Amino acid sequence: MSESWVLHVDLDQFIAAVEVLRRPELAGKAVIVGGRGDPTERAVVSTASYEARAYGVGSGMPLRIAARKVPDAVILPVDHEAYLEASEKVMAVLRAQPGAIVQVLGWDEAFVGVGTDDPDAYAKQMQHDILEETRLHCSVGIGDTLVRAKVATTFGKPAGIFRLTAENWLEVMGNRPTIELWGVGTKVSRRLAALGIKTVAELAASNPDDLVPEFGPRMGPWYAQLGRGDGSRVVDDTPWVARGHSRETTFQRDLTEPGQIDDAVRELAAHVLKDVAAEGRPVVGLTLKVRYAPFITKTYARKIPETSDPEEVLARALDLRGKIEPDRPIRLLGLRAEMAMPEDSRQGHTPTRSGW
Repeated sequence: MSESWVLHVDLDQFIAAVEVLRRPELAGKAVIVGGRGDPTERAVVSTASYEARAYGVGSGMPLRIAARKVPDAVILPVDHEAYLEASEKVMAVLRAQPGAIVQVLGWDEAFVGVGTDDPDAYAKQMQHDILEETRLHCSVGIGDTLVRAKVATTFGKPAGIFRLTAENWLEVMGNRPTIELWGVGTKVSRRLAALGIKTVAELAASNPDDLVPEFGPRMGPWYAQLGRGDGSRVVDDTPWVARGHSRETTFQRDLTEPGQIDDAVRELAAHVLKDVAAEGRPVVGLTLKVRYAPFITKTYARKIPETSDPEEVLARALDLRGKIEPDRPIRLLGLRAEMAMPEDSRQGHTPTRSGW
């Protein structure tokens, strides 16, 4: 009987690669994608080609700073529809692989569960088929858990294959900082360091009970498990169901007048309510995201009585607007509506990059 494996497929510099396919003359050049493609406007980098990354450009960087770092870069506007179309073609290729169970994580990545005696050969065939059908390159991480497969991909980039299992996990990851683990960000790594846990090996050797006072009864043991690379081995292809929908706007000029802020909240609510209406599920919570000038971000959240009434949701959103600090210029506003979840929906993965 074939052994079960988890493969993590990650498309290399996906958005930039899609743009280069549309404009072959950009191959080998520094390409930056963000906002409307205008570095004089307020926007951030969505992605950058490897050539641009060599100059220190990364996702989330203000576009004007990226342009300053790479004066010769080609800066392009974001085209969501083009990326979604390319992503769907890739996912179709993955689903056509023999015996594949595909769990989509985003435009540019997915887990593939498969039973095979030769996962490396299987991975190479996937890479070949994706390149043949879409002209896009990908890296593949092979693991015996979802965590190990996901982490393995980082060692395979670009366009390579790497395997991480229980046998070589600590050999490869042990001396690395905890921030290199999937699911550990800057804040968590700092909190772990304050407990004397700085490396993956130290986290793997930690007593889960010792992490409970800092992280709670659920997350404490989970971080200890993460340090060992353990966890689920099951790839779940159950259709993903969104917890909520969000929209946000970066203003080219700071909002300073109460009337401007009210209008902006109303416009965001209209877009979010349209997205929510398409789901057919009631709203149960709202979060207002506010970025004050120069760059201080705060969020204000509130659970609300379950409702499908747009006027009620708008009224609650305007209530949250009252939490905005007066006399502080605003450069960005965002609104997120949380929806009631179907009992049988799969949770825990974000399929796009639009949530916050």
